Amino acid sequence: MATGRARPYPGRDSLRDQGLDAGTGPRVRDDDVAAYDMTWPFLARRKPAPDPLATLRLQIRLGELATELRRIEEDTDLYARAHHWLAVQSAYDALLREACRLADLPAEATPLRAGGHAGAGERLREELELSARGWSW
Repeated sequence: MATGRARPYPGRDSLRDQGLDAGTGPRVRDDDVAAYDMTWPFLARRKPAPDPLATLRLQIRLGELATELRRIEEDTDLYARAHHWLAVQSAYDALLREACRLADLPAEATPLRAGGHAGAGERLREELELSARGWSW
C-alpha cells in the first residue's frame, strides 16, 4: 500500500512502500522531523523535586519544636509559661506551613504575624496531610 508517506512504524509492506530503497535509509519528511522534535509542555513545566536535605532539616526542626512544646506544657514552674508556649507554637505553625509548601499541600497564603498562630483544626489537618505523605518528626 503506497500512500506516499513514510511511516514511523513500518507495517507488513514491501521495502519500497516502507520508504526503504536498496542502500539508503528511510525517507524522512520535514513535518516528520518537526513532529519528532516536538517539546511536550507538560514535561517542560515539571517542578523540580525539593532538596532532600532541606526537607530533613525542616523535619528535624519540627521535631525539636514539638519536643519543646511538650516540655513547656509539662513544666508548671516555668516563668512566663504562656509567653514561651505562644512563641514556640507560632514557630511550629510557621514551619508546618513551610513543610506544606515543600510537599505541595494547600496552605494558607497569608503569612503568620508575630504572636499569631493557626487554629488547632488547621494545625491538625496540616500534620495529618504531611504524615500521609511520609513526613515524620
